[in-house]
Amino acid sequence: MDLVFLEPSWISLVAIAIMIGTLVVAFLKKITLTYSLIIANFFVFLLSLFFRTEIINELGFRPIYLSLEMFPNLYTLFTSMFVHSDFLHILGNMFVFFFMGIAFEQRIGPKKFILIYLITGICGALTHSLLNIDSAVPLIGASGAIFGILGAFAYAYPRDEIMMPVPIGIMFIMRIKVIYATILFAVFETVIVMFSVQDSTAHFAHLGGLASGVILAAILLRHRAEKQTQTPSIRPLDYMQIKKDDSINFSHLTKLVKNAEEKKILQRIEKEDVLQVRDIWLEHFLEKVTCPVCNKPLTHLDRKVWCEQNHFQTDY
Repeated sequence: MDLVFLEPSWISLVAIAIMIGTLVVAFLKKITLTYSLIIANFFVFLLSLFFRTEIINELGFRPIYLSLEMFPNLYTLFTSMFVHSDFLHILGNMFVFFFMGIAFEQRIGPKKFILIYLITGICGALTHSLLNIDSAVPLIGASGAIFGILGAFAYAYPRDEIMMPVPIGIMFIMRIKVIYATILFAVFETVIVMFSVQDSTAHFAHLGGLASGVILAAILLRHRAEKQTQTPSIRPLDYMQIKKDDSINFSHLTKLVKNAEEKKILQRIEKEDVLQVRDIWLEHFLEKVTCPVCNKPLTHLDRKVWCEQNHFQTDY
C-alpha cells in the first residue's frame, strides 16, 4: 500500500512555522497563550488573504485523511485549527476566545490550557469526520477547540462569569455564568443538528469539542471543580477571622515575582477575602512561578516552596 503525502507549499510551511513559533515563544517568554493563539490565527489569516488556495487546501483537514492511504496528512488536524475562511469567521471565533480564554487560562495555567485546547480541537474535527468519513471538503477553524475550552471551563468553574456573545434571537454581548453560556450554545448547536439546517458550519465539530472539553476537564481538573462545588458560604463577618487564622507571608512570595502577570496574581491573592478562592489563586501562582536562579518550576508543600536543585527555598 502506497502512502500518499500531500507536500505543503512554501507558504504553508511559513504558516506552520508561525503556528508552532508563537506557541514556543509564548512558553519561553511566559506570554499568555490566549494572546499568542489569537496572534497566530490572525497572521495565518493574513497569509490566506494572498494565498487562499494553498492555505485552505493544504492546511485544512479532510475526513478522507483518516484512511490508511492518506494517514501522513493527519498533521492537518493541528494546522486546520489556525485556518479561517473569511473575516466574519475569524473575528467571531477570536472575539469569543479572547474573553473566555484569558479567564480560563488564568484559572488552570498555560500547560493544561494548551493541552485542552489542542486535544478538544482535534476531537471536534474527528467527530465531524466520523460522520462525514468520505468527505474531501477541508475542515477549518478554531471553533472545535473554543467549544472545548468552553466545556472544560463550565465543568471546572461553572459559577465564573465572563463576557460572551449569546445567541438568543439575535447575537448580543452580556455578562453570564459559564455554565449558562455553555447550555445556551449546546442547545443552539443541537437544535441546528436535529433540524438538519444546511450551512457551511461543521456543527458536529462544535458538539464534539464541547463534549471532549467536559471529559478532559473531568480528568485533568477534577480537584479544582470539587473545590469550587464544595466551597461553603462564608458570611462577611467571617472574613477578618479567615485572614487572621490563615495569613500568608507575602514578603516571601514577592521574591518569586518576575513579571507583571505574576505580580497581578499575587495582588489578587492579597486582596481576596474568601479563603477557598484565595487558595485556588495561590495554587495557580505557585504553578506559574519558577526558581529565581535556574528558572525551573518550583515544588511546594506544607507552606514551603523550594527548587529541586537546591537553589532556592522559602516558606509563606
